[in-house]
Amino acid sequence: MAFKKVWCALALGFLLPFSCAHTDFFTSIGHMTDLINTEKDLVVSLKDYIKAEESKLEQIKKWAEKLDQLTDTATKDPEGFLGHPVNAFKLMKRLNTEWGELESLVLKDMSDGFISNMTIQRQFFPNDEDQTGAAKALLRLQDTYNLDTDTLSRGNLPGVKHKSFLTAEDCFELGKIAYTEADYYHTELWMEQALKQLDEGEVSSADKVYILDYLSYAVYQQGDLGKAMALTRRLLELDPEHQRANGNMKYFEYIMAKEKEANKSSTDSEEQQEKETEVKKKDYLPERRKYEMLCRGEGLKMTPRRQKRLFCRYYDGNRNPRYILGPVKQEDEWDKPRIVRFLDIISDEEIETVKELAKPRLRRATISNPITGALETAHYRISKSAWLSGYESPVVSRINTRIQDLTGLDVSTAEELQVANYGVGGQYEPHFDFARANEPDAFKELGTGNRIATWLFYMSDVSAGGATVFPEVGASVWPRKGTAVFWYNLFPSGEGDYSTRHAACPVLVGNKWVSNKWLHERGQEFRRPCTLSELE
Repeated sequence: MAFKKVWCALALGFLLPFSCAHTDFFTSIGHMTDLINTEKDLVVSLKDYIKAEESKLEQIKKWAEKLDQLTDTATKDPEGFLGHPVNAFKLMKRLNTEWGELESLVLKDMSDGFISNMTIQRQFFPNDEDQTGAAKALLRLQDTYNLDTDTLSRGNLPGVKHKSFLTAEDCFELGKIAYTEADYYHTELWMEQALKQLDEGEVSSADKVYILDYLSYAVYQQGDLGKAMALTRRLLELDPEHQRANGNMKYFEYIMAKEKEANKSSTDSEEQQEKETEVKKKDYLPERRKYEMLCRGEGLKMTPRRQKRLFCRYYDGNRNPRYILGPVKQEDEWDKPRIVRFLDIISDEEIETVKELAKPRLRRATISNPITGALETAHYRISKSAWLSGYESPVVSRINTRIQDLTGLDVSTAEELQVANYGVGGQYEPHFDFARANEPDAFKELGTGNRIATWLFYMSDVSAGGATVFPEVGASVWPRKGTAVFWYNLFPSGEGDYSTRHAACPVLVGNKWVSNKWLHERGQEFRRPCTLSELE
């Protein structure tokens, strides 16, 4: 009964923190922290189960030791031992009653409570999509920040507090996930890392035969036939009867013979093809390369002449009564487009309030389909977001008023405050905040016109990564807790400023919280009047 009470209490304790199961855990570090507590509770439950098993075994051990001594004495002189009437009675009692009780004790399953708790908790566990999403995040971080597999495997990342490493089995799993996505480039990298760690003597359940099987095929798919053959030969040394490897080797030898024959007559055409391929590679996704360079801090450097135009100042919101006596600190981040940062603009207490309000509502962030206008999730936006209205909290209302006072724009037509928390390798690839000419109905339902400006609060520091970058102009704005950045998406004429195309870089190490306010055209007619030029 005592054990049942313990397990019931534990089961009820587990249920209290959860009101509903969250999905897409990998898209929000904030929600993943719940999993840490879940796992801790499960460890406590497991240790209680171990104690129960140990207690049971201790009772059985004492019983065995007592009977071992008794039977040793009895077997030396059975008749003399049983000549004592008490011994005769106790033998009958033991065999008729006590051995039955011991049998019941041995058969008693102490794992029922633990299994019950596991069943309850499993509904809150991550699923295959979460594991795949987290794996893809590691691959994305590897590419964006130019990390080799060994660095990532050993956990040698900047700013880490809790160093961790990947086992050969972990590397094998990453390679398999890349393989299922037909991403043979990353399959090769991670299968090679798994093989390297096994060759260095790491004890693991990962099998070299399986690794070489995946690796040889991935290498072949990338066109390196010679390396694929060498890897297949190594596989056959370990398992000469491997059916697929034997078949592959025959096929590789056949292809190799055909290529040698073809090479004799097509050397010139191949050289030309290689040049064309190289040209294509140079032109492939130039924005992507700029974006990744900016994320690494390798962006364009301003000329000294341009830098001289950037200033820091005390700003009173154009003589706003609230800030005349207590102006805020403002600094220029970029000149064109003009991006300004406000320092110490949101307090730690306000940040915690906003996060607490948002956390229960966080849902996978969506994008607007440019064709249908429907909201949908996208692989290039990995975060969760929630929307907060000014009427539900005085803190949110105060923040909205602050934005209006410092921008001079009417926030009554703005969207609600959006709070976002980024997940593992969380990012939002290059995008515009405003609707382009080919998206006339983007904000039709709001009836407030286009997004004239963006205000972005940084609500956490980020140990590494997580910058807001503008690939068109080469600007990188780094997260600093308690600050906010502001820029106009539209020229005063209402035309979109295409230089404001921006992105949120993947978070390499840390937890990134931001909140933003999108201000719209309606209500700004006299606050920001039109000019005669389209681009002014």
